[in-house]
Amino acid sequence: MYHIDLGFLSQFAAREAILTSICDIIRLATGRCLVARLTNRRKMSQETPDSKKAIKTFALASFLNDMGSDMIYPVWPLFVTTVLKANMAALGFIDGLGEAIVSLSQAASGFLSDKLKKRKIFIWLGYSCGAASRLGYAMSSAWQHLIPFKVLDRFGKIRSAPRDAIVADISTDRDRGRNFGLLRMMDNAGAFVGILITIALVDRLGYRLLFALAAIPSLVGTVLIILKIKEPKTEGKIFKGLALREIDGNLRLYIVLNAIFALGAFSYSFLLVYAKNAGFGVAFVPVLYLIYTAAAAVFSLPFGRLSDRIGRKAVLEMAYAFWALICLGIILGRSLPLIVVFFIFYGIHKAALEPVQKTLVTEICPEQFRASSLGAFQMIIGMCALPASALAGVLWESFGPAAPFLLSLLLTGCAGALLLFVRERKNVRGRR
Repeated sequence: MYHIDLGFLSQFAAREAILTSICDIIRLATGRCLVARLTNRRKMSQETPDSKKAIKTFALASFLNDMGSDMIYPVWPLFVTTVLKANMAALGFIDGLGEAIVSLSQAASGFLSDKLKKRKIFIWLGYSCGAASRLGYAMSSAWQHLIPFKVLDRFGKIRSAPRDAIVADISTDRDRGRNFGLLRMMDNAGAFVGILITIALVDRLGYRLLFALAAIPSLVGTVLIILKIKEPKTEGKIFKGLALREIDGNLRLYIVLNAIFALGAFSYSFLLVYAKNAGFGVAFVPVLYLIYTAAAAVFSLPFGRLSDRIGRKAVLEMAYAFWALICLGIILGRSLPLIVVFFIFYGIHKAALEPVQKTLVTEICPEQFRASSLGAFQMIIGMCALPASALAGVLWESFGPAAPFLLSLLLTGCAGALLLFVRERKNVRGRR
């Protein structure tokens, strides 16, 4: 008869029980970690009700403000050159100065917004400046009188960097491009409505009364922001400012290439005057602006979504390509039907450029300095706008209408080549 060691069996059973318990604990912990990761991922990919409400409010305010702005823009170059008797150099100076003020105001508001940890006041104050400036345009009797009101109008862009910082903060990697595209789409939709109002009323009301009425939508947008937007909560860290060392080589390259492009991206006024000189009647010029705005409104949101899928750089290269086609077409020909196509391309170019341009800045800059980075970016781009439009006006007067487009074509090629070397965030690029 064999002797069985029961003590050994009991020790073996105890060890098995311990090992089983350890395995159960590991499986449970792993499962909980997996659930936590999936839950966090769902939270990161979903908007909250408050964020959706904020995006919709910003979109509506953008619609109203651009409706007021674009009651003026389609006839602005005609008002300046025919009613107030300015030449193309003066028109280029006024438009370029306005864009330079945009750059300074956005840089200042971005810095102060981060420093004071306040966003909302810059947004509603910016809309109110736009409304006040339009009343000034209505009262101007000489082109020189437009200058302070143009400065006030473009100073209203203090709203942009703080607003865009809020949008970037409440968005996720999956919907940030879409949200910026939505804002741009509503900008262009408001512009579309504003142009229709101008076409319908400019002959009946005249320029000045039309400009005064254009103040009303921006005042409504101001009230919307004050009543509907809550000041976002921020961490209580001490703000030290955006130092140059915070801007890495990748962001610097991106800023430089956009500055190069901006030196050739002169005011839309040159396209409208080119169309008028090519043979379009004064009454049809606002229709061309309407065509451009409609194209921008239709394509802004799709391009924003496309950038969420294939990456920001690919969409920006498309934007540069459409502008290059416009420049080539103007240099090589002057067909009236082709000019209509150019305005469609111009709308597509703006739809691809503007929302994606800002989105990429928010993704490659330090997160704690988003408003400052957006403001600094817009400052540099805007500072290039004054020499761009002023130089375009001088080239136009000295060498003919094709000269500024030839320069712009060369600068666009340089910007497109440099963009190839910019690095996108890996978790955004190629997202499906």
